[in-house]
Amino acid sequence: MRPELLAPAGSPESLRAAVQNGADAVYLGWGEFNARRSAKNFSDEEFEEALVYCHVRGVRVFLTLNTLLTDRELGKAVETAKTACRLGIDAILVQDWGLFDLLRHMLPDQPLHASTQMSVFTSGGANEMYQDGCERVVIARECSREDTRAICAACPAEIEVFVHGALCMCYSGQCSMSALIGGRSGNRGRCAQPCRLPYGINGPAKKQYPLSLKDSCLADDLGEMAEMGVACLKLEGRMKRPEYVAVITRIYARLLDEKRQPTSAERTELEQAFSRSGFTDWYWQGRHGAGMFGTRPENAPDPTDLFAGAKAAYEKGDLRTVPVSFACTVHAGSPCTLTVMDGDNHAVTAEGPIPEAARNRAVTAEELESRLRKTGGTAYRCDRIDVFLDEGLSLPASAVNALRRDALAALTAVRAAVPARRICDLPALAEAKYACDAPAFTVSLSSVHQITSALLDCHPARVYLPLEQLPLLSSLPAADTEWCAVLPRVWRDRDEAEMKKMLSHARELGVTGVLIGNIGHLSLVRDFDFCLYGDYGLNVFNARSLQYLVGKGLTSACLSYELRFAQIRDMKKVLPAEAIVYGRLPLMVTENCLTQNCDGCRKDREGTCVPENGPCAQPHSLTDRTGAAFPLLPAFGHRTEVENSRVLWLADRADYRRLGLAYARLRFTTESPEECVSVFRRYLDGAPAPAEFTRGLYERGVE
Repeated sequence: MRPELLAPAGSPESLRAAVQNGADAVYLGWGEFNARRSAKNFSDEEFEEALVYCHVRGVRVFLTLNTLLTDRELGKAVETAKTACRLGIDAILVQDWGLFDLLRHMLPDQPLHASTQMSVFTSGGANEMYQDGCERVVIARECSREDTRAICAACPAEIEVFVHGALCMCYSGQCSMSALIGGRSGNRGRCAQPCRLPYGINGPAKKQYPLSLKDSCLADDLGEMAEMGVACLKLEGRMKRPEYVAVITRIYARLLDEKRQPTSAERTELEQAFSRSGFTDWYWQGRHGAGMFGTRPENAPDPTDLFAGAKAAYEKGDLRTVPVSFACTVHAGSPCTLTVMDGDNHAVTAEGPIPEAARNRAVTAEELESRLRKTGGTAYRCDRIDVFLDEGLSLPASAVNALRRDALAALTAVRAAVPARRICDLPALAEAKYACDAPAFTVSLSSVHQITSALLDCHPARVYLPLEQLPLLSSLPAADTEWCAVLPRVWRDRDEAEMKKMLSHARELGVTGVLIGNIGHLSLVRDFDFCLYGDYGLNVFNARSLQYLVGKGLTSACLSYELRFAQIRDMKKVLPAEAIVYGRLPLMVTENCLTQNCDGCRKDREGTCVPENGPCAQPHSLTDRTGAAFPLLPAFGHRTEVENSRVLWLADRADYRRLGLAYARLRFTTESPEECVSVFRRYLDGAPAPAEFTRGLYERGVE
């Protein structure tokens, strides 16, 4: 089955460019809450016009409501969704769990799509979203053909894949680099693209761009995707100009229609339209490495001739027309009629005046046909006309033209008709009964070697340890604390058998809780008797998200560290809430191991867990143009987690104790065992901040 081709529409002109060049569907932003808030997007009037323009031409329209939302913003986002539903939007893309939960209850007939910002990359995650009401799941750009095939085979939901355009260095939905460095959150549609800047690995930033990936181009693999059951192929580019949209949409539409790979000329056009030192398809191939990275010079010239030709073609508006057939009846004594039919079994009839007897010359069938064929300036083209005409009758040209206009207008109304959909009341929010007077401390460790009796003597309520570190332990130290396993933020279906073995070992050790940082974790742990706690990877931004997680069986959740103190304070605690109050906050989790890219390490061939003697387990850092050094930590699967250059310090701020939190987490990453103990004791004492520190985003917030 031919996959749907989904094109970006960052503006009304880009939408027309996409439709005229063969897109089956377009995605666009309307209102304040979409992941490309810097795009031109659509006014209210333009949004309504876009729906009619597309639906008349058989093109579906998807609305992006795929940002994190505060409690105060949820109401407006819901109203945006309700209005879009009434106007006939074909689907809504969502990231925020709270908004998703509201929409699936309030708009039960409205198709919802799980945005790539939900960080879905396993069959378990895709099935979780399908069971909760998602018609389609947009999987992570990092998924390989093997990953995608497994998800398509295991999940009834439609699977959407990005096939062309920019690649983010970090897993979508998991990046806080732009937020923490510049106050512009990628999760709020304001990413400042720090990954395109120069950095140094274990040295000063010069003319190296270790975070700047080439654009993806999977034009050679469309047939394989169709064969494995991919439902939709997505083109990235809502921030790019309409001519770019026209070029890439035209080429991909032809490749799908003609079931072939691109010609050398088409490859050249794709690269001319936009590229960063060429393209890459390595993620699809399951490969990683320095060969994936590239830049685009600031003075790179536009392909003037290519874009001019594309613009001239789509501006005519006749590249995409709907074939129709006419049946015109002109009989004496009866009103003339014109029935118009399209290929989707729609048929409408318009009625005109009663023809008069001809005084001089009678109208002919040829004249009627000639006048009816003049559909220029509309979305239609006439492929066939049947005329049923009595002899000796007269019918003015103006009447024939009016008949044609009325019939086509009636057909437009039918093709653009809004389906009947229910709009239900706002579901009640559960009782906020979990606000606490002061939080208990928890600690998360990056290594079992950070566990000491002195640390446990500080009496943390919970100790969080990476799941992959637990096999290093034969027993847990005796302590008055709850031991919890931190599940890897990123993994694949092929890793799950190994992860379940580690979970079994953790249970045998006495671990009683697990940190859930991804929706796909739930299917992994349901066979085990663990308490489920939400981690920061879930991006909990509002009380409705907490309520959604209650329904998933979680008994506490860590809130997003992009929230301000006031937003945390005002959030209704329908679930015990936790916040990170100390440590290096994670900026990125990347599929590429930055250390491996730098020194050629091949430890990934030895298994998913990073060995203690591996190069990336040693201290490494990423340095920006200001000289700030961001520690690089190894992550499960030989990935990299980039940490903030400064530690978050709130010990001397009593504010965090008055937010209603149940737990306050001390997040230890690069600290020695002795430093972990020192920090914990200083938090117990409310000690002043060290020389270099950050308050994070708790005071200044994000755009």
